[in-house]
Amino acid sequence: MNADETKNAAEILDGLSITSNIQVRTSHGLTSEVNKAAADEDKKRAEDGRGPLRRRTYYRAIQKAPRSLPMTPWQILHAIGLGAAAARQGAGRGLAEHWGSLRYSQALEANRGRFLQLSAEGRDLLRSYKATQSGEIGTGFASLLAEHIVRSRYPDHSVSVIPADIALKAGWTLRSTGAGPRPEPLQRRPHFIVEAWQPGQPSKIFLVSSKGTHSSVHQVYKQLSTASAHAESVHVGPYGTVPYLLIGTEIPAKESLALHVLEAPGTTLLRPPGEKRGVDLDLALEQKEFMPDAVVPAEGGRATIPGFQVLPESFAWFSIVLARTEAAALTAFTGGGEPTAQYLTREQGRRHFKHDVHAKTAKLRDAEHHIHGIEFVGTDHIYRLNGTRVEAFSGLKKSLYVHLRDGHVNEYRREVHGLRGQWPGHSTSREWNAVSIRADGTVMAIRLRED
Repeated sequence: MNADETKNAAEILDGLSITSNIQVRTSHGLTSEVNKAAADEDKKRAEDGRGPLRRRTYYRAIQKAPRSLPMTPWQILHAIGLGAAAARQGAGRGLAEHWGSLRYSQALEANRGRFLQLSAEGRDLLRSYKATQSGEIGTGFASLLAEHIVRSRYPDHSVSVIPADIALKAGWTLRSTGAGPRPEPLQRRPHFIVEAWQPGQPSKIFLVSSKGTHSSVHQVYKQLSTASAHAESVHVGPYGTVPYLLIGTEIPAKESLALHVLEAPGTTLLRPPGEKRGVDLDLALEQKEFMPDAVVPAEGGRATIPGFQVLPESFAWFSIVLARTEAAALTAFTGGGEPTAQYLTREQGRRHFKHDVHAKTAKLRDAEHHIHGIEFVGTDHIYRLNGTRVEAFSGLKKSLYVHLRDGHVNEYRREVHGLRGQWPGHSTSREWNAVSIRADGTVMAIRLRED
């Protein structure tokens, strides 16, 4: 019996609200190690005839990076759940993917130095499942760190972290067509697009490629070198100019977790040519069928290579893609259904959200709770944790939800932007063991059921 099996449900839930530190590591030495790992991989590829991997280069250590990030395990689960809410992996509904984050409710704990590490429960995994755990936890940490970095640089902006695959499906076919394997760059994509925005103004865009590993730091170097190839597949504006972050989460068995991060600095502004007013985000999203080509400068003119590129003439369309994909994720987090379907194109999975049907949730968006004086609407989920009934709730501030339910993305963004800095930061409340409220207006809370 491991140590976590002796904990009762109340102790586990209380642990979810304890703030711990996550180490953040970035340095010139990290850049050198990633470059070396890339060179080693390309050497192996040359030996078997594949040729070098196409990568973005010129990454560097992040200036003025935080040495650590304070956060609770419940905030991490919130980030994982929100990122998965609209993922529609396999035949599952977005809500099912979101509630999958609860599998990690016993996986993280603070050590004696108040740094976050795997618990005994988190270490007690089948080897085949570790890759899934490291990937999902890694993307959760990466989204939080990326949001923190971008928000600190643009404090007068709101920041949205948007799953890249869902956004890209509005313009390109990402799956294989059956005509043989696709070129390697089309098989690798960044995990997130980070948007720093103000209502009515052009957004600033960043790419995020993230990895996670239970192995040594040397595996982190290899993964970050591969992550640079994921970042290379997507271009916004001229080829090779969009800034990006490479984030690797090191999840050792007994030491504290660490985030390794590098960046390619720059600014990409979604300013459509000739546009003098803001893009109307309430417009229905138009499905495009772009060729998966990226234009690169070439001697005597230009050439194309496999990749996904958003050219300036499509900036207005892409602004709508990002805002409405975020709206889909937020409404999926509250329960999915028609409020989510309206924001997605066919290729993004609209039909999977058309009906309010889910095998494990009889009613959706029927729960309302006041938490820290704010009225939230969403969906609750009852399950057992070590034999004890537990209630988890995910929702959105009611006024913000009404805007999105009614298709008013512009109004949502105006209101949520005006609420910057006003959200309560308490990790518990009188009625809930653990609470996480994000700047996008979403809440995730958990408590014991007394009945």
